[in-house]
Amino acid sequence: MAGYPAAGRVRGTAVSVNWSILGPALVAALGGFLFGYDTGVISAALLYLSVAFGLSSTMQEVVVAALLLGAIVGVVGGGPLVDRFGRRRMLIVSAAVFCVGALASAFTPGAGVLVAARFLLGMAIGTSSLVVPTYIAEMAPRQVRGRLVSLQQLMITVGIFVSYLVGFAFSSSAGWRWMLGLAVVPAAAMLLGLLTLAESPRWLLTRGRDDEARAVMLRSRGPREADEELAEIRAISAAERDLSFRDVFTRKLRPAVLLGVAVAATNQLVGVNAVIYYTPTLLTRAGFGDSAALLSTVGIGLVNMLVTIAALLAIDRVGRRPLLLWGTAVVVVCLAVLGGLYLLPSQTGMTGIALVVVLCVYIAAFAGSLGVGIWLINSEIFPTAVRGKAAGAGTVTHWSLDFVISLTVLTTISVFTATGLFWIYGVFGVLGFLYLYRNLPETKGRSLEDIEQALRG
Repeated sequence: MAGYPAAGRVRGTAVSVNWSILGPALVAALGGFLFGYDTGVISAALLYLSVAFGLSSTMQEVVVAALLLGAIVGVVGGGPLVDRFGRRRMLIVSAAVFCVGALASAFTPGAGVLVAARFLLGMAIGTSSLVVPTYIAEMAPRQVRGRLVSLQQLMITVGIFVSYLVGFAFSSSAGWRWMLGLAVVPAAAMLLGLLTLAESPRWLLTRGRDDEARAVMLRSRGPREADEELAEIRAISAAERDLSFRDVFTRKLRPAVLLGVAVAATNQLVGVNAVIYYTPTLLTRAGFGDSAALLSTVGIGLVNMLVTIAALLAIDRVGRRPLLLWGTAVVVVCLAVLGGLYLLPSQTGMTGIALVVVLCVYIAAFAGSLGVGIWLINSEIFPTAVRGKAAGAGTVTHWSLDFVISLTVLTTISVFTATGLFWIYGVFGVLGFLYLYRNLPETKGRSLEDIEQALRG
């Protein structure tokens, strides 16, 4: 596979990346693709849904936000179910719900059914966003774990880009039903692929199914490595059993929890999902035709995908702190410029070109910093024994603010204009930058103990 070498080498040990290693990651990462596709495709479909069903600005926001409300429910409710029924089983359920939600969206007779279908899709997205990285991490050998887990973020951006391409392809026929319904193809592929895969060895071990866990491990590891990892899993599981959510909010862990929430909040409050969900609407209101607006969106999606790939390749060399701080600073500058462009008498001609260029720079700066940073920082700043519980605070913050943003974009524009919208996001970006500048340590190449010391110091 392009971008993933045939072997990884850590601590002098080579690992051949075969189907037993790559297969679970690729199949599970289709959940990331569907995450991106279902969140991105509504931006194009909304242009035609608003006409087909006579949607007001408020109802357009409800259609968009229903998916995010479902995602919050999926994240909060999915955690206990994943621990009870297993990673693979919950991914199978999520894939089936993706199929049902896509078909219900495509054949919806009205706005009410569409909102319900989007809520269902959101539940699948929320659960899969929780389970996919966990399942990949627990199935992959440690030498290639980082690269395979990063497939989740990469596939989200690929899904967004493909959704923009599909939106442009069906723009001439106003084929919003096709735009929404085609998500059933990757959902069905994910469902069929999961039926061939094994359960996570970590979950099997916590259920006392030691022989099954070792058998799964031996598909991708040697006997010695499998036994070492199983012993490590037993030790971590024992430590986790002695901890509750109350332990997450002790003085010792509070700085890390606040940082995780701050990264997630800044990620959303700079308005990235206002751009992902509403760019065609913003551009058509600025004077673009439907096809021109959707083609511009395709360009923005391509930039998002390519810069995410570059960031994932560079982040271990450049470091987390420089990428997040410089990227956030550029995002704030772009928001200020976008607000200024909407003050001009016309947003067509050269101003329209400038608008698209600045949006591309904005999404590039975001993708290379906060886009990859939210998941990475939340995976590194917590001690292993509490990581699952503590990282949930950042995840819930992300989805909750995403829901608020999606539900207020068009209303904010009607009250404060597009200039006010971008400048409000810019203010939040400045506040986020200042907090991160003061509190974000460099985590590259540091032990968890070093990171904890830096956060408390």
